[in-house]
Order: sequence, then C-alpha cells, then structure tokens
Amino acid sequence: MSLLDFDADQLAAFAAEVRQDYDVLKDKDLKLDLTRGKPAAEQLDLADALLELPGKGNHHAADGTDVRNYGNLAGLADVRGIWAELLGVELEQIYAGDSSSLNIMFDLVSWAYAFGTNDSERPWKDEETVKWICPVPGYDRHFTITEKFGFEMISVPMLEDGPDLNAIQELVKDPQVKGMWVVPVFSNPTGVTTSEEIARGLAEMETAAPDFRIVWDNAYAVHTLTDEFPPVHDVLGFAEAAGNPNRFWYLTSTSKITHAGAGVSFFASSVDNLDWYKSVASVRGIGPNKVNQLAHARYFGDADGVREVMRKHADILAPKFTKVLEILEERLGQYEVARWTEPKGGYFISLDVIDGTASRVVELAKEAGIALTGAGSSFPLKQDPNNRNIRLAPSLPPVAEVTAAMDGVATCVLLAAVEKLGA
Repeated sequence: MSLLDFDADQLAAFAAEVRQDYDVLKDKDLKLDLTRGKPAAEQLDLADALLELPGKGNHHAADGTDVRNYGNLAGLADVRGIWAELLGVELEQIYAGDSSSLNIMFDLVSWAYAFGTNDSERPWKDEETVKWICPVPGYDRHFTITEKFGFEMISVPMLEDGPDLNAIQELVKDPQVKGMWVVPVFSNPTGVTTSEEIARGLAEMETAAPDFRIVWDNAYAVHTLTDEFPPVHDVLGFAEAAGNPNRFWYLTSTSKITHAGAGVSFFASSVDNLDWYKSVASVRGIGPNKVNQLAHARYFGDADGVREVMRKHADILAPKFTKVLEILEERLGQYEVARWTEPKGGYFISLDVIDGTASRVVELAKEAGIALTGAGSSFPLKQDPNNRNIRLAPSLPPVAEVTAAMDGVATCVLLAAVEKLGA
C-alpha cells in the first residue's frame, strides 16, 4: 500500500515504527560511506601485475620507441590501438595521455576559453557569455569545470535513452551555447546508455555556434555489470558524415580499470581537433608517461584482454549493486516513496525520493553514521530544484557494509517521508 494512501491513524502508527527503527540505527554507531565511486581494493588488486611491467630491459614499443625518453605527444600506438578498437575509431583519431581524462577535459575547456577552438571566431573569454548544456542528473565534476569558468549552465533532463534531444535542439539555436556534457554509456549517476538515435541526433543537429562542442565522456564504455558490453556508437563518423567533423571531444581512461590515478587517458576526435589540441599541449609539455602506457599495453595485450579484465570487475561489483536494488525494493517498493535506476553497468545508482526530502535523507543518514553524496550534487551548482535526487555509490565497501548502509538509507528515506507527510 502506498504511504501516500495511508489515513491519519495508519500514518501515525507507521511513523512511530520508523522512528523506533531509526533510533536502533543510530545506536549501532555505524561508520559507513557511499559517497564516491571508487574501486574496491579487490578491484585494484586485479592490476597488480602492472607494478612489474614493462619490466627491466623491456622499454621499447612495437615501433622501436624507447619509452624512457621524451617525445611522442600522441602517445604509444601500442595502447592507442587497443582503445581505438574498443571505441570504434581510427588510430589517427586517438591520443593517449597520462592518468586523468578529467585533466584533458579541463584543458579543452580552458584552452577554448583562453585561445578559442579551431572553429572559433574569438576566444570564449571574449564572448559576452558562454552557455553550456548539462544533462541532469549528471556528473558533478563536469559541472564543477564549467562552474569554475563562470559559464551559464542550462539543465536538460537525462531520459531513459539519453539526454533530451528535443530540448537540446532548441537550445543550440542560441550562438552563445558553446557546448554540452554527456556520459553516453552507463551515465553518472543514472546508468542510462545513450541510444544510437540520440547519438546521431546530437551529431547531425544544426547549431548556431560554429564552435559548438560535445564533451563525450565515455568513462564507463566497458564497465559492465554483466557478461555483455554495450554498443559503442561511432559519433565521430556520424558527425563527419553530417558535415560536423569537429563536434565531439571524445574522452575515456583506465582509471577504474587498473589503478585509479595511475592509468592512461584517451582523447579521440577529428584530426583537425587533435591538431588544435597538440598546438597547445606541445607547449604545456613534451609528452606523456610512455613507460606507463607500454605497461598497460603489455598488461592487456589487446581489446579482448580489456574485456576479460572488466568481466572480473563485474564479478566483484555486481553483487553489491544487486544488494542495493534488493534492499530498495524490499524496504521501499511497497510504499511508493522512492524510485531508482537499475543500471547494467557503471558505478552508480540514482535514487529519487519524495520531492523536498533528499537533503533531509542525507542529514538523517549522516546522524546515523552513513555518509551519502550531498543532495543536489548531480546538478549544476549543486541545486536540485526538486530536492529529490541522491547518488548511491556502492563500489568501495564490502557487501556486508553495503547491506548495512542501504538498510539504514531505507530507514532514513521512510523517516523523511513521514516527516514530509506531517506525521
């Protein structure tokens, strides 16, 4: 029976039970954390072989490059070739960098701001204003970048098949709209995968700004929770065929595949975009860590080697996600006070509670020793207009801690709901 259909007596009795459950929860003196999508230690252990690679005396790439020396801004073909196959792009369309694709995204935006892109009439800093499209719920670190530069961030809904294309097509009629964020596969935090129809629509749509860019952050391209890997859409090909070859800045990395902070990042785009990137990146530095790139190439071997590793990650992660979904259904499903996504990959579950109660749920959880990502974190400026969304990150704790944390979260959701209903 929906909690919203309880009469006054039923609601009062139920509220008393929930408050008693919450008192019991606080007495447990928990210290649990579901805030960030970090790999668990068992996942990091999978890549420990990297610590011995490429190995003493093994310092030449397939083309003979001595990886210990300077140079090669594009990165080693050995590892670029693996990711070119995984992403469905040509070798000349992809660069390999250092550990963080987020660093490259920041560079791309900041260089466009300071110097303009290869298609810009002027640097973005000289525009009267710069507007940026932000699918929501979305990735907080994306929004932090555009916030840092003072861009006007415009929210559009993330639907079941990707960002709201109709809304975006209207917004890009404004020449001050210069770009947008997208996590196209197992998006953060909803787990939605953008359909081919939406991907093509984004590639083909007309934009008033000639230098409009889509940051296609495919961070979870191979991060399945099952044995199946999602399709990877050829957005670079779609855009080129539509006469918009420079539209996409395509990023990914190994950060949640090998060792976080010690992996390899990748930037794929048109040759013109890569040349523009290189013109600035070559001033910033002489080249990436090619020793680490060679180590990764030797560790994986080929694209199937990456998929094999990711199936091992799935074996570790899937039970945690299953437990979260089981508890949400068992504790909340019958009362209709929340809804949640059921992702097939990625690192997050998006939980929507009764409007106006997300911040209260987070507060109650904190008082009970359960750390959740702040309400509103998945929206620009951390402002969820409905105060309903909470991002759950079950990857780091062991299953037993995930179970305890989620049981506590469910109690907090119910308590916030009965408070909202006046009980």
